[in-house]
Parts: sequence; C-alpha cells; structure tokens
Amino acid sequence: MSYCIRPLTIAATLALASSVAQAKPAKPAAKPVAAPTVSAEFELAHNLGVAGEERLQAIVDRFNKESGSTMKLVRLEKGDKPAVLNLMRRYDMSDVLSQPKAFVPLHAMMAKAGQPLKFGELSGDLKAGVVDAKGKVVALPVLYSTPVLFYNKNAFRKAKLNPDQPPKTWFEMQGMLDKLQDAGYACPYTSSWPVWVHVDNVSAVSGVPAATDKGQLTFNGLPQVKHLAMMATWSKANYFKLFGRRNEASAKFHEGECAMITTDSREHVDFRDAKGVELGVAPLPYHDDVYGGRQSSLADGASLWVGAGRTPVQYKQAAKFVSFMLSPEMQIEMVRVYGGLPMTSAARAAARSKLLQDGDKTLEIAYASLNGNGSKPAVRVANIDAVRIITNEEMEAVWDDKKPAKAALDTSVSRGNSLLGAKPLLKKSQPF
Repeated sequence: MSYCIRPLTIAATLALASSVAQAKPAKPAAKPVAAPTVSAEFELAHNLGVAGEERLQAIVDRFNKESGSTMKLVRLEKGDKPAVLNLMRRYDMSDVLSQPKAFVPLHAMMAKAGQPLKFGELSGDLKAGVVDAKGKVVALPVLYSTPVLFYNKNAFRKAKLNPDQPPKTWFEMQGMLDKLQDAGYACPYTSSWPVWVHVDNVSAVSGVPAATDKGQLTFNGLPQVKHLAMMATWSKANYFKLFGRRNEASAKFHEGECAMITTDSREHVDFRDAKGVELGVAPLPYHDDVYGGRQSSLADGASLWVGAGRTPVQYKQAAKFVSFMLSPEMQIEMVRVYGGLPMTSAARAAARSKLLQDGDKTLEIAYASLNGNGSKPAVRVANIDAVRIITNEEMEAVWDDKKPAKAALDTSVSRGNSLLGAKPLLKKSQPF
C-alpha cells in the first residue's frame, strides 16, 4: 500500500573508517552520523467524499495545532492495509469483519499507550458493533446517528398542510403525500440509505428486528412485507422516488426537489442551507397496526478503528487523538458542526443544551426515537455488504413493480442466511 507507515530500522552500531595509507596525506575525520529516530508521524485513513474530507481535514489540522502532533489524512481504498487510525463508515464494516487480525481493540491500544479511558461513560445507544463480548470498546463511534423524517415546512404550507404537524404514522403520511403531489411536487417523498432505513429501522421500530443477536436474518415477517408493499404502491403513484442506494436522495431534498426525506439525523447540518427549505424534523414514522406500538430506532454510523502492527510511538499519538475526540469541546463541535450524537453522557448534556438554544430539535427527537435502545440488536443488515446488495436489488424489484414484496423479502433472507452460513465470521457483530 502506497501510504502505509513502515517503522524505521535503527542501526545497532556505526563503524567509521580511520586507517589511512602512510604515503598519502591524512584526510579529515568523518563527522559522526546520528542514528535515525522512530517517526511519530501517523495517518488517519478514510474514504469520504470531497465535503466529508474537508471537514475531517479541519479536525486533523486542529488536533495537530493543539497537540503538536503530525497526523496526516490519507485515502483508504477497499483492500488496502489499514493505517494507524481508520474511519470506517456504516457500509465499510464488512472490511473490518472480514479481516479482524488487521485491527487491534481500542481499549488495548489506549491502555498500552498509557491513556486508559472510562469507556463505561460511553452512551449505551452507540455501542452497537464497537464492543466485544465482554463489553470492552474495540472502536470509537465518532459519528453516529439514527434515521428521522426531515420535511420542508414551505412545501407543507404550499400543500395547505400544517407545517408544525408532520406525520406520525406511515398511513397518515400517505394522505400528506397525495396533497404534496397535488401542490406540484413531482417528488413528495424520498429516502437515503434504503436498507438501513426501510429494513433495519422499520423492523426495529415495528418491534420485529431484522436479525437476531446471533446473526440470523428475519426481516421477511408480516410487518416488513406490508411496509415494502405499501412503498410499492407509493412508487406506482409517484409519491415515492428512489435515487440511489446511499445518500443520493439527500441532494434532491437539499435542492428543494423533494418535500420529505427519511435519512440520518446527522444530515440536519447539511440541510441548514437547503434551497427554499424551511427544515422540519420528526421521528421516523411507524405502523400503528403493529402490536406493541412504536418501538426504538437504531443508532449507527462512522467509527474509528485502530490498525495492527504499528509502533508504540504511533499508538501513543493515536491515543492522544482519541482523547482529543472525547474532550467536551470536540464532542460539542461534533454535534453542532457535524451532526453526530455525542459519545459521553456529559457531552450529551452539554451539547444538547447548546443546540436547543438555537431552536434545533433534531438531537432531542433523535434521542427520543432511540429511547436508550439504539444498540439493540447489534447485527445490522446494512453493515454486511453482500446481504445489503442482495436486499437492495430485491427491494428495487418490488418498487419497480417486477416482484411481489413477500417473494422479494423471502429471497433476501434466504440468500442472505446462506451467505452468512458460508462465512461464519460475518455472524459476529463484534470481531474481537
């Protein structure tokens, strides 16, 4: 890999030639050569887009300035050897699961670096996928969020809908979409991250998790089938538009083209300057005909993983960066500037009070939606590449009116479980 740091070798001894021929004039003695030192330079690898890279570079620059460190930001492409620190997004987690020996647990690195942290203070909502079987933290959940419904209050007014009363249920939402369409919106509703929102979280909110704690996929039950079938009717009626499998739809909402979107709560910071949009936010809608009522949504997002095989000096610098990210000041900034959920209870209280002074209700709604259960279950369909790809294909077939909802979800679950059975490693939500 072109950007991996290789520890410098230090010579055990240096020999200087001192003998001279008697027939020739003596030459000046050579100056002693200093032994090379182990570099403290280390790298943070990522695969973010241009905007994300600029924001991450700002954090790196601030850390280097405040700590006197020499951290570099580099690209991490699929298949590359991990750097000292690696920012892994939700859809990168299969890389971690497939090569656990390429990473070291965060708690072990911090202890060896002499900077042990009280990870017990880490918010329980953010522990999915970053703790081992003993509850020890193996990675840092730096930018987690939960799906919410964002809507354009101006669009609601145009459709003669109350801008302060967003839909609570999917059934209620359907009537609103009809009015938004009549008001001239060709895209009344869209969604980013379709598997994360409409499989993992619709399942969780309905009280029927998409997978068991042991990794068995179960998202082909009646609530999920009914939801996917409902979305198919919306697609036929042009109430719902799909623009991609990641966050392509977010740009459509940002431009004012779509009136509603379900996506990560952290995106409220990206929508602040959305064209012609007065931003409204509400919890992810639920199906009110499901037994038990609305349940908790899930939290997930980008996490920081430590690459194996690095020097003690580099790990000490990496530990400094982890401590920097957990400082109250940075935690508040991660909420205000980047939209993430604060990692510690103290930071949560501080960030929440500051945010609410600005009238932004996203954080309040996100935590109410999680209700303390954001990490359950630990297995997420969206985090397993092969299963997510299959599920996206099957859902798109339903929304394109090429396949019934029940058949599509049965195929997704059957093929997904077969893949997981062939790759036992993927059944583990914690690779350490």
